[in-house]
Amino acid sequence: MSIVGLDVTSTTIVIVAAAVLVVLGIGGWFLRRRPKKLNLAEFQERWQSAQGLCAKQETWPLAIINADKLLDEALKKRKYKGKTMGERMVAAQHDITDNDSLWYGHKLRNKLVHEDLKKLKKKDVMTALIGFREALKDLGAL
Repeated sequence: MSIVGLDVTSTTIVIVAAAVLVVLGIGGWFLRRRPKKLNLAEFQERWQSAQGLCAKQETWPLAIINADKLLDEALKKRKYKGKTMGERMVAAQHDITDNDSLWYGHKLRNKLVHEDLKKLKKKDVMTALIGFREALKDLGAL
């Protein structure tokens, strides 16, 4: 029996081959989209280092900056889209439980870097670091 010049077995082979190619293509797409596993030991070590900078008031700005960098690295490794960290934070907002504290910390980091903020309050530093820590936990980095 033939269908448009092909016999049933040839048609079946073509359909099966097309289905296999589609499945392989979809599978490859999912593998590329899957977030990388995070090196928990590295993230925990770097987080401890950032927390250690809170011992002295003069190193508080560095603690905020390092925590912000650590979070940005986690967002990138989890494959959140965006050209800037702010865009990646928006992309991750549904996965982060305390967006307000996180944004507070990121804005504080921006002030430290771009506006040369001289004096930090302990409350501000703690709020920012709590926001970063919770976001890192939500992302599976801590």
